[in-house]
Amino acid sequence: MKALILAAGLGTRLKHLTSNKPKALVEVSGKPLLEIVVENLKKSGINDIIINVHHFAEQVVDFVKVKNNFGINIEISDETSLLLDTGGGIKKASWFFEEEKDFLVHNVDVISGIDFKKMHKFHSENNSFATLAVKKRDTARYFLFDSNNELCGWENIKENNRLLSKSFTDSFTQLAFSGIQMLSTEIIKYLDDKEPNSITHSYLALSKTNKVIAFQHDSDYWFDLGRPENIAKTENFFKNNHINI
Repeated sequence: MKALILAAGLGTRLKHLTSNKPKALVEVSGKPLLEIVVENLKKSGINDIIINVHHFAEQVVDFVKVKNNFGINIEISDETSLLLDTGGGIKKASWFFEEEKDFLVHNVDVISGIDFKKMHKFHSENNSFATLAVKKRDTARYFLFDSNNELCGWENIKENNRLLSKSFTDSFTQLAFSGIQMLSTEIIKYLDDKEPNSITHSYLALSKTNKVIAFQHDSDYWFDLGRPENIAKTENFFKNNHINI
């Protein structure tokens, strides 16, 4: 299986930390986020990775070269001329997955203990178009899932905005997206051709007729490193639990 690491974002939430470098190279315990994610993917046997770049793109390219591609096959999807968002980024990098049945998409500013092999097995057994890693946690935006674990909507509770993709007969569950998704390559032809574009509306449209399901991983550790205050918290967690990253 192959993977796409989404590393093109501006990192605006990290403020001063990304004023002279991309968020992919922001360090946690002395190690850049990109390196942490790549090594985590390698542990699951993923040795073919494409990384999208935009903000300080040349620094990411140079870093990968210095690391000798981490001993695996790494390609770059260049978005320096236009930042494409998640949906557009997947669409642009789609050539890399032409021979694959499924592929993984992983945000560069996320560190987790998710078992990617287990997630892939779950994805395959459910014959899903898209499998979204999700947790029960407090946030402003949620994906909504019905009793069959299938996507039925999205909402922003701060803005009191809710979008439903299909009707349901019972209650739904609010789950927060973890920035990791397993996709069937079939989904690529259904993604919006507009540039740039978010993938949320594509998922809502697809869920009307195809399986977009939740992979709930509440027992796994998970950290969003998109905010400066989360870096020390994450470092303390790994130190206190004697986990090497």
